[in-house]
Amino acid sequence: MRIEDSSSYGDCPADALASRASTAQSREIGEELRRVRQYAGLKTARVAGELGWSLAKLSKLEKGSRATSSWDIGALLGKCGAEKVDRDRIMHLVQEEHLGHFTRTHQVGFPDTLLSLEIHERTAVKLTSYDPVAIPALVQAEAYALALLSTGAGSKETNIEMVTSRIDRSTRACGESIPSSVFYIHENALELRVGSIDTMHDQMMWLTFLSDWPQVSLRVIPRSAGGHVALLRPVTLLTFDDAASLAYTDADMSTTFLESNHAIEFYRRKVDVLDSMALDVDKSRQLLELHADTYDQIYGDDH
Repeated sequence: MRIEDSSSYGDCPADALASRASTAQSREIGEELRRVRQYAGLKTARVAGELGWSLAKLSKLEKGSRATSSWDIGALLGKCGAEKVDRDRIMHLVQEEHLGHFTRTHQVGFPDTLLSLEIHERTAVKLTSYDPVAIPALVQAEAYALALLSTGAGSKETNIEMVTSRIDRSTRACGESIPSSVFYIHENALELRVGSIDTMHDQMMWLTFLSDWPQVSLRVIPRSAGGHVALLRPVTLLTFDDAASLAYTDADMSTTFLESNHAIEFYRRKVDVLDSMALDVDKSRQLLELHADTYDQIYGDDH
């Protein structure tokens, strides 16, 4: 969100400030403000009226599509009785420079509770994701996610909380309003054992089930496709109806969001390479079924 110093507008009233195209950062701030207002139990009409704003101004502010002053942000937070920790966090976001990219630190080493992930995965109309090592987060079965996340340094309670967050995140992205989604999965991830053999069998069966969904395309990149620099690092690319595309990529303790034209074009070229290396949907499904059968046979032999 572009926050302006109201003094630069002279006598121009705050409500006359021009709208601006939203950014990922502005939408995150808008969602923070909306949640503060809703937590206070205040309706938009009451808040707008008591602040002397139009409903349109408050609506655009909460959607992240309106420029305003830091004074207005402070007034809104004060009207909603926001706690100091929330005020400080939001004002820190307000003062953040817009560079076409920004980074958010994970709470316990995983990105699932990040607000920017939630709001943008929920509103995307197309989602393309690739992970070089593991099954992509949004198509992980619960047992697989538990086994994977439990290998971190967190406590048992923290691990369970993270799994719950991941499953909630997957449900949001792959629920009834699922966007058109393409998941590129390297064959190595199908054979990398996470948890028990039973866990891997269930994960393969879940992927096979998802491959029947018309909105979901699962594309396996076989080892025979060889090596390429595009395979080295993960990325998720999100497309929206009314906003610029957004990409994000995870590191151990942070996630970087990118929306500059240069970055989006780079990741689109990366996706083109992944597409050229991956098996088609039918052959990918056959390979998933083969791995499910293999894990089933191993599980049977072990028992």
